[in-house]
Amino acid sequence: MEGRKRILGWGVLALWVIVIALAAPLAGKLGDVQRDRAVDYLPASADSTQVAKITEQLPGGDSTDLVLVYHREGGLTPEDRATAAREVGQVAAEHPLTSAPQAVPSEDGATLLYAVSSTEPGTDEAARDAFVHDVRETVSGEVGGPGALATDASEVYDSLDGPLLYTTVAVVAVLLILIYRSPFLWLVPLVVAGIADYLSTAVTYALHQGFDISVSGQSTGGMTILVFGAGTDYALLLVSRYREELRRTPHPYDAMTAALRGCGPAVLASSGTVALGMLCLLAADMNSSRGMGPTAAVGVLCALVAMTTLLPALLVVLGRRVFWPLIPAYGSEPKAARRSLFAAMGSSAGRRPLAVLLTGAAALAAVALGTLNLPGALKQEDSFSSTPEAVAAMKTLAAAYPQTGTQPITVVAPTAASSGVLETARSTQGVAKAERGRSGDGWTEISVVAAHPPQSPAETATIRELRSALGEGVYVGGPSAEQLDMTDTNARDRGIVVPLVIVVVLLVLIVLLRSLVAPLILVAAVVAVWGASLGIGGLVFESLFGFEGTDPGLALLSFVFLVALGVDYGIFLMHRMREECLDGAEPGAAALTALRTTGGVIASAGLVLAATFAVLVNMPMVQLAELGFVIAVGVLLDTFLVRTYLVTSASVLLGRKVWWPGPLADKARTRARSDTGRAPARV
Repeated sequence: MEGRKRILGWGVLALWVIVIALAAPLAGKLGDVQRDRAVDYLPASADSTQVAKITEQLPGGDSTDLVLVYHREGGLTPEDRATAAREVGQVAAEHPLTSAPQAVPSEDGATLLYAVSSTEPGTDEAARDAFVHDVRETVSGEVGGPGALATDASEVYDSLDGPLLYTTVAVVAVLLILIYRSPFLWLVPLVVAGIADYLSTAVTYALHQGFDISVSGQSTGGMTILVFGAGTDYALLLVSRYREELRRTPHPYDAMTAALRGCGPAVLASSGTVALGMLCLLAADMNSSRGMGPTAAVGVLCALVAMTTLLPALLVVLGRRVFWPLIPAYGSEPKAARRSLFAAMGSSAGRRPLAVLLTGAAALAAVALGTLNLPGALKQEDSFSSTPEAVAAMKTLAAAYPQTGTQPITVVAPTAASSGVLETARSTQGVAKAERGRSGDGWTEISVVAAHPPQSPAETATIRELRSALGEGVYVGGPSAEQLDMTDTNARDRGIVVPLVIVVVLLVLIVLLRSLVAPLILVAAVVAVWGASLGIGGLVFESLFGFEGTDPGLALLSFVFLVALGVDYGIFLMHRMREECLDGAEPGAAALTALRTTGGVIASAGLVLAATFAVLVNMPMVQLAELGFVIAVGVLLDTFLVRTYLVTSASVLLGRKVWWPGPLADKARTRARSDTGRAPARV
C-alpha cells in the first residue's frame, strides 16, 4: 500500500514535468512584452495619456525628445561652441529631426542647450534606445530630456531581472538553511518556488496575450518577490506540520495527507485573500497599478499550487531522510525545548493584556506620525538611486536656467481649433513661448515652454492653468504633466482601492473565521501596521537614504501588499486559535497555545518575507527601494509586535466575544449558563 502511495507522488511529479514543458514556450516571451514607457504607467483617463496616444498617430509617430547640454565651468570657449555646432549638425544629418535644433545659451555663458526631436524611433523602445545611444556617441556633451530619461529607466528595469532573482534566491536560501538546519531540506522549497516563478511568467504572458494586461518591470519584479516570499511562507507552514505528523504517523504519505488537512485551509484562505486583495488594484486608474494587480495575483496562486502539490509530492518521494540530520522518527517526541520566546511573549500579553494592548497601540500611533515627514512627490530626476546621464543633464540645466523651462509641455488640439488654442496658450500666465508642431489625423501638436523649471510648483500651476484655459477636447501632456497626473490619480485610486481592499479582506475573514469581531481585529491591526510603516519611512527616507521625494504610488501599493500579506499571518494564528477553542480550550489559553505553536513558524515566515522585500531596497530605482523598505518594515512589525502582542492581548481581553456572533461565542454563553446551574442551551 505504501508503495502504491509513493507511486502517486511520482505521478504528481510527472504531471509537473508536463506543466513545465507546456509553460516553457510562453515563459521566455514575457520579456518581449514588458513595457516601461510612460504610457504604460500613466493613468488611463488622464490628459497626459491622451497626449501620448495621439502623438503616436501624428506624422512620423511618437517623437523622441532630447536635450543636448554643453557646459564648462567658467564659460564655454569659442572652440566649445564650434564643437557643439558641428556635433549637432552631424546628429541632424544622420537622423530625421522634426526641426533644426537651435542653440540656447545660458545667461552666464557656461551652458549651451539644443533641443532635438525625432520621430525616427516611433513607439519602438529598442529603436528609441538605439537612437539615444547613437546621439550620445556622436556628441561630447550630456544628453538628457524625456527620451534619454526613458532609455536610462528602461535599462535600469532591464537590469533588475537577473540581480533581483539571484539576490532573492540567495537570501531565501540562507534563511531556509538557518531555519531548517539541514543541508538538503532547504533546497526543496527553494526549487519549488523557482518553478512557481517560472510558471507565473508563462501565465502572465498568456494573460497579456488574452486580456492585454499591462506588463512592466515594476509588476514583474513584484511578482517574483511575491512568489518567493509567499511561497516560502506556505512551505514553512506545511513542512512544520508535516514534521509533526511524521512523529505520529508511520508512513510519509499519510503524514503529508494529515498535514495538508491540518494547514491546507489556512494556506488556501491566506493565498486567496492575498490574490483577491491584489486583484482590487484592477479598480485603479493608474496603468501600472492595474497591471500590478493580476500579475501579483498570478504569482501568489502559482506559489499556492506549487506548494500544495509539487512540494508535498517531492517530500513524500524523498521520505524522512530529507530532514537529515534532524530526522523525525515515528513515535518519537520532539526535544524538550527551553521555554520559547513566543511562550514568554504570550505570557506577558496574558498577564497584562490591557496594558500591552494600549502600549502597543500608542507606539504604533506615535510612529505613524512620521508620515507627516514624508518628502514631497518624487521628481523624475530623483527616481534613480544613482545618477544616469539624463539626470545629470537635467541637474545641469536646472542650475544653468533657473528661471526657464527646459522641458516642453505638449498640447494637442483639434486642428480646426489649433490657431485659437495657440493664442490662448501664449497668453496663459506662466508660459514663456508656444509653437505649432506636427498636424495629422485631425490633431495638431503645440509645444509650450513654461517660464519656470520642470516640476516646480510654478510649472505645475502653469499646467493646471493651461488645462483650465484650453477647456474640453484639448489635452495637455508631457513629462511634467505626466508626473502631475500620476500624483492626482494615485490620490483618487487610494480613495477607491483602499476601502475596496478592506471590504474584500474583511468578507473573506468573516467567511473563514465565522466571526465578525476577530476579522475586525485583524483588519484594524494590519491597517495600523501600514500607517506605522509609512511613518518609519517618513523618518528615514530623506535623512538616512537621501531620497528627495516619495513615489506617488507608494501609499496605495504598500497598503495593498501589507494588508493582504499581513492578514496571512493573522489567518495562521486565528485558525489555530479557533482549532484550540473547538477542542474545548478557554479563549485565553487558546490564544497563548496558538501563539506558542505557530509563533516560530510565523516568525520564520515573516523573516523570509521581510528579507525578500528588503532585496528591493538595494535596487537602483527609488520607487522600488521605498516600496521594499515599507513592506519589509511592515512585515516585521506585524510578525513581532502586532501578531505576537496586540492580537493576542486583544483576544485574551475579549474572551469568547472574539468569535461573536459565530458558534464559538454561542458555546461560551452555553457554558456560562451551565456553570450557573441552568440548563445548557442546545448548540
